[in-house]
Amino acid sequence: MAKITFIQPDGAQQIVAAEAGMTVMEAAKRELIAGIEAECGGACACATCHVYVDAAWTDKAGKPAAMEEDMLDFAFDVRPESRLACQIKITDALDGLVVRVPAKQF
Repeated sequence: MAKITFIQPDGAQQIVAAEAGMTVMEAAKRELIAGIEAECGGACACATCHVYVDAAWTDKAGKPAAMEEDMLDFAFDVRPESRLACQIKITDALDGLVVRVPAKQF
């Protein structure tokens, strides 16, 4: 199990447990994290699970693949640390991952 901290725009934090093999989006939806809409259900066909990966975790979370980068073009306020939560697979190496939820998804 990995623990993921979601930080809301107002600074509120929620820590959730996620099983290896899940995605950050699946963990967020299971725990009803506000601001993670995930309208496409994890198919990388929207940008409503956009998150900002904390700088300390960007290397471990990896870089977006080409398809994810294309979808990020539709996200609001994209930054270098932007990722789609549906494309971040949970591994033991991501135990402690910190992501920030954008103020709005679209």
